[in-house]
Amino acid sequence: MAQQGSQRDKDKLCCSICLDLLKGPVTIPCGHSYCLSCINSHWDEENHKHVYSCPQCRQTFEPRPVLMKSTVLAELVEEVKNKKTDVKASPADHCYAGPGDVGCDFCTGRKQKALKSCLQCLVSYCEQHLQPHYESPAFGKHKLVDPSNKMQEIICTRHNEEMKIFCRTDQQCICFLCSMDEHKGHDTVSAAAEISKKQKELGVSRQNIQQRIQKREKDVKLLQQEVEAINLSADKAVIDSEKIFTDVKQQIRSRQESEVAHVNNLQETLQEEIAELSRKDTELDRLSHTEDHTQFLQSYSRLSRLSEATDSSSITARSLKYTEDVTAAVSEVRDKLQDIVSEERATMSITETPESEPKNRTEFLKNVCDIRLDQNTKHKHIWFNSELHAQFYLNKNEWYAHPDSFTDWAQVLCRESLTGCCYWEVEVKCSVFVAVAYKSISRKGNESLFGNSVKSWALQCLGDGYEFRHNTIRTSLSGPWPSRIGVYLDHSAGVLSFYSVSGTMTLLHRVHTTFTEPLCPGFGLHTNGASVEICKDLNTEDSNP
Repeated sequence: MAQQGSQRDKDKLCCSICLDLLKGPVTIPCGHSYCLSCINSHWDEENHKHVYSCPQCRQTFEPRPVLMKSTVLAELVEEVKNKKTDVKASPADHCYAGPGDVGCDFCTGRKQKALKSCLQCLVSYCEQHLQPHYESPAFGKHKLVDPSNKMQEIICTRHNEEMKIFCRTDQQCICFLCSMDEHKGHDTVSAAAEISKKQKELGVSRQNIQQRIQKREKDVKLLQQEVEAINLSADKAVIDSEKIFTDVKQQIRSRQESEVAHVNNLQETLQEEIAELSRKDTELDRLSHTEDHTQFLQSYSRLSRLSEATDSSSITARSLKYTEDVTAAVSEVRDKLQDIVSEERATMSITETPESEPKNRTEFLKNVCDIRLDQNTKHKHIWFNSELHAQFYLNKNEWYAHPDSFTDWAQVLCRESLTGCCYWEVEVKCSVFVAVAYKSISRKGNESLFGNSVKSWALQCLGDGYEFRHNTIRTSLSGPWPSRIGVYLDHSAGVLSFYSVSGTMTLLHRVHTTFTEPLCPGFGLHTNGASVEICKDLNTEDSNP
């Protein structure tokens, strides 16, 4: 407790500017005390205003007060210094700003960590230098936020004004003077209003994402159940098949044993017959060489009475037809099983179902957005009938090239930068590119051609079909040739779809990707006679499913 009291005493003898023990302490008219050198340096910086203020309470003095050394404070400081305890009045090291921390803009020397940043002052304050914002009514309307190193980023570098306005046309924060200058005529609102709108959109987007997560989690659970069912079914089929083929195998082995035993018995009978015939042949041979007529005749009579051998003409080599039939039957079953498994595999194959989008034109029209051609981006060979109609023509007159215009290809972008779910339709004539692109797409060279870089996606409408282009990859498409093309964009889901619109809507091509920037509709008119017109008032049309 004594140490804490001692520390508090030392804190009272600290200069709020240098945060160290007072050196040559002086007291100014408002009653606050500082190091003589610190307060002089502070007032030297304010000299050009001819008004001098207290760094803590902000009370102003005019003229500049004469400073006199405070003898009492000097003695107290000396007493504290003479004690054997830690004489440093600065906070512990963890109170100082380190790498990655926001430092106090008011601290001189080693800076403390900032506790808050002021949106009015555009300055970050540590706990001690922040006190006037809490104590003085003059700071009552100042808004304090968590400390930030980016306070200067909210200041317009051109006019040195706070950027309190948001330009929806160019999707950037601007100051009031910018709205009267290069952003004059643009769709501008207060930054606070745009934040409120974006927060609502963010809430809707989060809700959609959470719904998609829940749907995907449910799909994952269903797939897990499907896997379990497949495994159980397959295991049962294997067990049943093994049992069936085990029975077949046992029957084949049993038939094998029976057939082999029968053949062995026949073989034994034949061997006995062969032995009997061989003995008779030997005796007959010996008889044939006998010269004694009496012996020959008596022996012949006896040998002629030997029993006849079994007729072997009925015994033939048995074929393997039985086993061949079994093999053929098993092969036939195998082929049938393979066909069944193949059919089941085809019907059970799991493919990712794309995120659902509107089913008919009436539902598409609920997402209609207004788009307008941007005169500043058009190529010199494009002529505007209006903000909705562009036509290709050869311009032989001098032409002023805006910095945002396309220089090498007859193309034009729209003003709008789109996010969320959007739908629009255009009437096209001759060869036309219907595209979307990031506003940062190059305005010259091959990369500026719609579909020739990662920053644009384009459907080229040809006389005999369609061609989709992205990042120089070209994909030929087929489909009906109407004069109207519908484009559906779900920016957050990464879905871009092109439709042929007539009596019904026919999908021409769908893209699944990840969009990293807002998208601008765009059109390319590269042949004589080509034109494009943005359809308006779609919701008043008679929409056919």
